[in-house]
Amino acid sequence: MALAPAALSRAPLLAYIPAMDASPDDSALMMRYRDGDTAAFETLYRRHNDSLYRYLLRLSRHPDTAEDVFQEAWGKIIKARENYRPTAKFSTFLYRVAHNCFIDHVRRNKRYAHAVAADPDNQPDPGESPDIQTERALARRRLLAALDDLPDEQKDVFLLHEEAGLTLDDIASITDCKRETAKSRLRYAINKLRAAIDEPADQAPSGYKS
Repeated sequence: MALAPAALSRAPLLAYIPAMDASPDDSALMMRYRDGDTAAFETLYRRHNDSLYRYLLRLSRHPDTAEDVFQEAWGKIIKARENYRPTAKFSTFLYRVAHNCFIDHVRRNKRYAHAVAADPDNQPDPGESPDIQTERALARRRLLAALDDLPDEQKDVFLLHEEAGLTLDDIASITDCKRETAKSRLRYAINKLRAAIDEPADQAPSGYKS
């Protein structure tokens, strides 16, 4: 789906980008875009496109799904600009839209499955020894397997916290639950993922072949 402005022609960017100056803030930029300033939208896009894509890729574990929902979410942001009011942080607004787009995507695609185990962090550090690279690869594989095994609610809360950097209040608003519920889901998710990372190297995930 082609979207305007041209900033949506996203190159495959997976590494985190440096934080940009917080002034003007996101809401101010969105209001400027509402009033016709396309450069303001491009700044917003640069600030949030990578973290949003990583969130969707981790959530779906499928690049095509992540890309489709990514485009759909930004398309909805563009369409909503005329009625935008800064009643919440822009990041909360953006991730609520993306969260709902993902849920809608799953509902539309009854055969949806994690057909491709995409890992945004699968490039080894050339400075590491082969033993360390192997150890890191095994730990990453255990982590991704554990992430996939999380209940959807826990996985979503964890990714909103870790990838999007949102607060519990923001996450509760996005996922339509109470703050204590979001906190509990996050705690359970972190404990399960930590347990997976701490597993001995010889307890590789089922189906793993060295």
